[in-house]
Amino acid sequence: MTTIRLVQGDITRESVDAIVNAANSSLLGGGGVDGAIHRRGGPAILDECRKLRASQYGKGLPTGQAVATTAGELDARYVIHTVGPVWSSTEDRSELLASCYRESLRVADELGARTVAFPAISTGVYRWPMQDAARIAVEAVHNARTAVEEVRFVLFDDQAYDTFARQLGRQ
Repeated sequence: MTTIRLVQGDITRESVDAIVNAANSSLLGGGGVDGAIHRRGGPAILDECRKLRASQYGKGLPTGQAVATTAGELDARYVIHTVGPVWSSTEDRSELLASCYRESLRVADELGARTVAFPAISTGVYRWPMQDAARIAVEAVHNARTAVEEVRFVLFDDQAYDTFARQLGRQ
């Protein structure tokens, strides 16, 4: 049984086996969570991402998939990069968002990770509505078959934290 915890704060400050990065498909860094992870983790993360791009992900990491690198200088063993979908009012991309959580947990299992920290994937520049994103994230983690013992949703602000807390019935 996986325990779900909520934390309000900076995901780059978490001490876990794996931190999930809401990456862009290039794997070469960006803004938001992605940029923060690359800045705090240092150049080792980008070096491994470049190697992934030069090998099996020449066209970038597909949306909904996940891949791991070192965590560099973060207080974690791994960074699991996943590419969330951009929200659309005309196309249901919920399955792709759920896949980000499932695939990240699958990779965590392959690595032997027991604690994993997730951001609210796709809720920043990809504009996914927070309430729907929280529902999808919590359902995906609840329904995942994983050996991960603890999932932390690390939420940057009060609104995100409160939304996830309501989804978990903690408010």
